[in-house]
Amino acid sequence: MASERNSVPDAPHAQEVGPLTYTGRLAGGLRADLRRKLPFYASDFRDGLHPKVAASVSFLFFACLANAIAFGGLTSVMTHGEIGIVEMIVATAIGGILFALFSAQPLTVLGGTGPIVIFTGLLFTMCQRFDLPFLPVYAWVGVWSGILMLVLAVTDASALMRFFTRFVDEIFAVLIAVIFIVEAARSVVSPFTASPRNDATALMTVVLALGTFLLARTFKTFLQTRYLQRGVREFVADFGPTIAIALMTIFALMLPEVEVEAAAIPDHFGTTTGRSWLVDMFSVPVWLIIACLGPAILVTVLLFLDQNITTRLVNSPTHALRKGGGYHQDLAVVGVITAVFSVFGLPWIVAATVHSLNHIKSLATTKPQDDNSATERILAVRENRISPLAIHILIAASIFMLPVIKKVPMEVLFGLFLFMGFVTLNGTDFFARLKLWLTDRNLYPDTHYVRHVPWKVIHLFTLFQLLCLVVLWILKSSPAGILFPLFIAMLVPLRLLLNRWIEPQHLALLDADEETDDTSMGDFRP
Repeated sequence: MASERNSVPDAPHAQEVGPLTYTGRLAGGLRADLRRKLPFYASDFRDGLHPKVAASVSFLFFACLANAIAFGGLTSVMTHGEIGIVEMIVATAIGGILFALFSAQPLTVLGGTGPIVIFTGLLFTMCQRFDLPFLPVYAWVGVWSGILMLVLAVTDASALMRFFTRFVDEIFAVLIAVIFIVEAARSVVSPFTASPRNDATALMTVVLALGTFLLARTFKTFLQTRYLQRGVREFVADFGPTIAIALMTIFALMLPEVEVEAAAIPDHFGTTTGRSWLVDMFSVPVWLIIACLGPAILVTVLLFLDQNITTRLVNSPTHALRKGGGYHQDLAVVGVITAVFSVFGLPWIVAATVHSLNHIKSLATTKPQDDNSATERILAVRENRISPLAIHILIAASIFMLPVIKKVPMEVLFGLFLFMGFVTLNGTDFFARLKLWLTDRNLYPDTHYVRHVPWKVIHLFTLFQLLCLVVLWILKSSPAGILFPLFIAMLVPLRLLLNRWIEPQHLALLDADEETDDTSMGDFRP
């Protein structure tokens, strides 16, 4: 598949210092990231001139816009309108453009995330409890956090991610995927619980959401069918989610008598409350400015982990990326964005796990694991800066395309959320090992650890991951949710505790950072 490969120039310094190497020098890792990525900068734009990139842009534009609308609306509810949908769209657009231009791994997509929105809501609640002005406090917390992230970037702190194994990565990825699925499912069910209930609207919600989900999933796997020529199958597979959105939107427009929820985009450009864009940061006493360091440390931990764990997932060897990445450079860019955006009362954005992994998959050239498998192996990914840049330019332009964007029902976007959540979920070994609990042991897949690790040990490892996931879910929704970032960090020592119950050689196989060429976990054969 030579035509699908990226044009990768020679980079003599690319392998001198690994992405997660601790250099011991001030900004040593950051400088190494720049040396590693600069030789690829021009090719990142050349490699973006491809039809597969156009398909990725058309799909991820709607996905990222839906994310901004959904999480912007949730932030508005949690902050009583102090930060809302307009602010989230602006932050997603500008932040995404800056990251696409200046990051080391442009395939990572920035956006609002569930954990960050939850933390913002908890910070607002704390301000209400102590009668503090929210926006100035929010701005100072964000500025301090941005500064702390820059300090972490120049001190090679991202090298700590060497201690974060696949065990932690998968728990985090599944958590974010489940948040997407639950939020989408809740939105689909809500018309049935509304009072008074409109049965036609409730039924249309289910049809549009599930229709979008099923069509997107069917089109995405169309390449593996025997119908039509391969070029046509590739087109349908690449543009599958976009085609699903278009078809279900047309279907909704053909039934104007059934009321559906329009995308919650404002009619005009401006802040949600009509406030000035610039936050009056010096309207609070000096002691409060210093006190904001406390919550800033917590949100820095969350942003640091969210950004770096997602970057690890993006840079996974299973994705066959050839240009490498740069954790320190990416963290520095996010730090600058966080500090500057906070001054304007814009939401904090960070690497969005579900969108980033779907971005990778949309740019990938794949083949089935074998003739009887629906599971695909990635052969190459079209690494480029054009797709993330175009996605976020379109999101910025969406402010001027409100009449068109509003024709896409929210129910269709909920279906897109479901599709992305399940695609991410099905891409993890954690979820595949959960399915083994319901699978005949004689039909277990022929993977390296199934061959060498006792099945009871496999289930114990999976059970421990599941318990950690449940605790994370409960904690994020509890009054102690502001400590949520600390428990994510605690997953590392919790992983080390497994050495007490699982033999090191078995643990190494279960927690391997790279899959072998064995049959995928998703392929159950007799």
